[in-house]
Amino acid sequence: MNFAIIGCGTISKRHALFINQYGSLAAACDIKPDRAQELAAKYGSRAYMFIDDLLANEKKLDIVTISTPNGLHAEHTIKSLNAGCHVLCEKPMAIKSSDCLKMIDAAERAGKELFIVKQNRYNPPVLAVKKAIDEGRLGRILSAHLGCYWNRNELYYTSSDWRGSRELDGGSLFTQFSHFVDLLFWLIGDIKEVHSFVDNFIHKEISEIDDAGVVIIKFLSGALGSINFTVNSFEKNMEGSLTIFGETGTVKIAGRCLNELEFQSIKDYEIKGLAAGNPSNQYGYYEGSMSNHEDVYKNVIDTIQNKGKITTNGYEGMKTVEIIEKIYRKANKSR
Repeated sequence: MNFAIIGCGTISKRHALFINQYGSLAAACDIKPDRAQELAAKYGSRAYMFIDDLLANEKKLDIVTISTPNGLHAEHTIKSLNAGCHVLCEKPMAIKSSDCLKMIDAAERAGKELFIVKQNRYNPPVLAVKKAIDEGRLGRILSAHLGCYWNRNELYYTSSDWRGSRELDGGSLFTQFSHFVDLLFWLIGDIKEVHSFVDNFIHKEISEIDDAGVVIIKFLSGALGSINFTVNSFEKNMEGSLTIFGETGTVKIAGRCLNELEFQSIKDYEIKGLAAGNPSNQYGYYEGSMSNHEDVYKNVIDTIQNKGKITTNGYEGMKTVEIIEKIYRKANKSR
């Protein structure tokens, strides 16, 4: 299958690696021509500066991967769908739920698939806990608590022309932690009510967005929850963690990137034999989530060629955006 990548920044290199394993990278596009040319040269592809030129000239594309800044995901996804391509869109799906609806509508009108990258769903302890919850091993879920303690230093923001921008970045919950919020939705369910506070403590001179926040949640199921997040962990990421309390079981997934089953106490049941999982994505001076993009591409190929089931579809991607919107809306009212 023939792929194109729109947006040739840091994460595009991960995408290109697995595209080369499961298909062919036909074209790369970035408004900074040197980025597109560098990626295209490595994989024998064509380089473009503008998405409209790419879509007009590349007539045999099957799938377009969108890895542009968050605020451009909707525009680039819709253009690619309208050109007759399936789309794999990096997280977050968008930074407005209204844009997510437009993306879903474009996919339905085009008769094409819309995939959203949520690779934390493939983390071995996450899959094991999902299975335990679905089988009722934890009983009724009483509460769930998410901890997101990462580091994003001055260089992270100043080396980019969009990070920290309210219009293109959207906020730490979109850029750093939408994977984590997605897991709350996937494992526990949708959210009914939130109370939240966010602030920008040490990045005010270089970022328009928040660098820390606390959130109290009530789920539709009646369960309670919380999110504590920051990008102010000193010098390096501390952990990503999710603790779930059920009537018949308690579990905690932790580690630097939700890669360890740190605690379990489940009635008449034990999670055993977990795979080691992949290391986190390394970007030189900062660290990301567990590197599961290979599983994402396997799912894309299986869905299109073998009528498999999408791991994260447009509706699920939109739910994460809706939850984050609720959090930021409430936080703005609390100021």
